[in-house]
Amino acid sequence: MNELSLYLLDIMQNSIKAKATIINLDIIKNIDEDKLTIKIVDNGCGMSEEVLSKVLSPFYTTRTTRKVGLGLPLFKELSELCEGSFKIESKVGVGTTLTATFRLNNIDLPPFGNWVDTFYILVINDEDVDIKYTHKVIKNNETKEFVFDTIEIKNILDGMSIKDFSLMQWAKDYIKNGLEEIDAI
Repeated sequence: MNELSLYLLDIMQNSIKAKATIINLDIIKNIDEDKLTIKIVDNGCGMSEEVLSKVLSPFYTTRTTRKVGLGLPLFKELSELCEGSFKIESKVGVGTTLTATFRLNNIDLPPFGNWVDTFYILVINDEDVDIKYTHKVIKNNETKEFVFDTIEIKNILDGMSIKDFSLMQWAKDYIKNGLEEIDAI
């Protein structure tokens, strides 16, 4: 995968497949420390210690359509290649937490790609899943923050579906403008 957005799409789809109803995505771009942190927390079914010990192997997957699962192993490899770290914790019946860090100025760190459209796909993928996305940019000891919370958005829409075509451009613009305001994109 050549864009961070595609890694996040793959990993968050794993959360949805694990029956998560709440996914928290935190992205912290700390320019002062030359560090990017991505943390995904879900309340899905979680994984046993046995599954957790296998999940980073490219030859392990829960899919029946193919015999390999590359998303997590490649994301871990990328974080380590970019002088960062990778940690995954999970508990059956509780959920999973994944944290990856990257050195921002590492030559191997791919661009985010089309994050606005990718994130919007995640938002409309399953309206029963609530996603709280927090993006922070830290520069010169100043923190700027953008939050997109589907629970809040659903309350504002008062029964309208975020999948409604008339809202699609509004949602994308809201995300894009919010990220531009904090210099995230």
